[in-house]
Amino acid sequence: MQSFATKPFLLDIHSITLRVTHAEFEQLCQDNPELRLELTANGELITMAPAGWESSERNGKLTTDVDIWNRQTDLGKVFDSSGGFTLPNGAVKSPDVTWIEKSKFANIPRSVAFPEVVPDFVIELRSMSDSLTTLRDKMEEYRSNGVRLGWLINPQQQQVEIYRLGQEVEILQSPTALSGEDVLPGFTIDLHSVF
Repeated sequence: MQSFATKPFLLDIHSITLRVTHAEFEQLCQDNPELRLELTANGELITMAPAGWESSERNGKLTTDVDIWNRQTDLGKVFDSSGGFTLPNGAVKSPDVTWIEKSKFANIPRSVAFPEVVPDFVIELRSMSDSLTTLRDKMEEYRSNGVRLGWLINPQQQQVEIYRLGQEVEILQSPTALSGEDVLPGFTIDLHSVF
């Protein structure tokens, strides 16, 4: 008879919702660094598939563009899709690109895995497997928690949805460039490499 200890097995949980505490979420992330996980405001665990190669390449370019601007201005910190942040509503989210003004990190200990900090700017890049409705809900959640500027980039429809605090969502069809406005002063991005 074969022992369970010698052979791992998979547990199919696709038909149930798992709820975990913040401490349990942090432990799951530490125990499973190869997984992409998020946590909703009510403690539901979200697992995300790895991005396809095209989305990963596009996301790398977007992160690089924001990082180059940030290195020149030294106004904040840039994070890729593996960085998680705890929003005021308790959700732990990992935008594809995140920029946070550096003064917000003054009192956050390095030991905190998912700091309670509101990003100033986020990008979500829709991949082929992403639900547009789910991404729009995520963008609304960012905005309702205080994110000042967010871009939902949808290469499939060559659209960008711009989310700003206190304003209606602006939808741009086939834009060639975007501006960081007053959140990322002087930042512009060429979208030819994304579309």
